Amino acid sequence: MSKNSNNTGEMSFLEHLEELRWHIVRSAFAIFILAIVAFIFTRFLFDAILLAPSTPDFFTNRFLCSLAERLNAQDLCINTVPLKLQNIKLAGQFSANIMVAMYTGVVIAFPYIIWEMWRFIGPALYENERKHARGSVAAISIMFFIGAMFGYFIIVPLMIHFLGGWQVSDEVVNIVSLEDYITRITFIPLATGIIFELPILMIFLTKVGIITPQFMVKYRRHAIIVLMIVASVITPPDVYSMILVVLPLLLLYEASIVLARRTLRKKMLLEQ
Repeated sequence: MSKNSNNTGEMSFLEHLEELRWHIVRSAFAIFILAIVAFIFTRFLFDAILLAPSTPDFFTNRFLCSLAERLNAQDLCINTVPLKLQNIKLAGQFSANIMVAMYTGVVIAFPYIIWEMWRFIGPALYENERKHARGSVAAISIMFFIGAMFGYFIIVPLMIHFLGGWQVSDEVVNIVSLEDYITRITFIPLATGIIFELPILMIFLTKVGIITPQFMVKYRRHAIIVLMIVASVITPPDVYSMILVVLPLLLLYEASIVLARRTLRKKMLLEQ
């Protein structure tokens, strides 16, 4: 944050709002520019990224089918037939193109958005707080992209296989609308990316004294129930997919406890 023009080094509430506005404007501009670039590469985004998980050639699908052949367990082989999509609105494909471009802009610009927010918050911190917060932008960005990749490569193919292959009758054929497909494909990686920020959030809450490692251990059972509910929301309605998501979430929670303990020890050493 810039200093006040009266050289007092302090800013009024309205000046803080003005400073925040410019950080938001720059973030929005970055999203807009990247969205334009994404719009230009529409064919690549749809054919190579968004539609890929529904085809047999997708990495996860090929891996599971290869594993199924080795283990003689054909149930593991998924998405052997490409999913049929249809557009039922005149402007449906154009609207999907715009939505995907904006979504891509947000995802790619995520590290820059976090950096802009850090530029706004950072000057308000004490020197020792800024010292311990170094690398937080990179950590947040890395965890977000790891979570997004987990959702894209693991959950999305399983969801397509389960929901796309579910039939109430042989007389009913699944022909999925493009709008519904794009909405689900974009939501899951974004949701898992945010969920994978759990360790970063726990470290922050520990630093500010809101929670402690002991609190996290005490309410571990409650946390497991919450994580299972979250997993059931972002995954297809089958037990295997939910377990596949719950396991890394539990690992993230346990990692958060370990990191919170380290953070608390460092905080106590600094206060001595």
